[in-house]
Amino acid sequence: MQHSFSYEKNKVIQGVRYHFVQDRAIKLLVILINVFAIVSAALFYSKKIRPEPFLLGSLLWLVMMVTFWYIMPHSIYKKAATFKDTFTILFTDMQVSLSNDRGTVNWDWQKFSKFFESPHFFHLYFDAKSFFIVPKEGMTEDMRHELRGLLNKKIGT
Repeated sequence: MQHSFSYEKNKVIQGVRYHFVQDRAIKLLVILINVFAIVSAALFYSKKIRPEPFLLGSLLWLVMMVTFWYIMPHSIYKKAATFKDTFTILFTDMQVSLSNDRGTVNWDWQKFSKFFESPHFFHLYFDAKSFFIVPKEGMTEDMRHELRGLLNKKIGT
């Protein structure tokens, strides 16, 4: 199956946010900071600690959210020239072929370690930090369903 696409900035930034939310280390960090903030709030409310730990927990949570929600997705979008191009991707039983006006790259299915689906993209991972996103926009519902089946068969989750 073949799909031609280009990227929309706001959707790419949202897709990169989903990448960060899916990362185990970030999930653990969010949990730890939230637990720290809740415990420090409870201890501060019961007057067992001074306000500094509570304020530190709140500040850590705020910095984390600004970093993962705004700074990192926007910086990734600015650095990657990929999001400015128009592509054609071809999914076959043997490989994935991506092409644009500058060339073509072919990936065997074994190159991919996992995939997941977000509202606007299929995220295809090479490893924990390297991934490629394929926009759903322009795909028919039948094509999305067929692609889900192929990705499940060839990559798994």
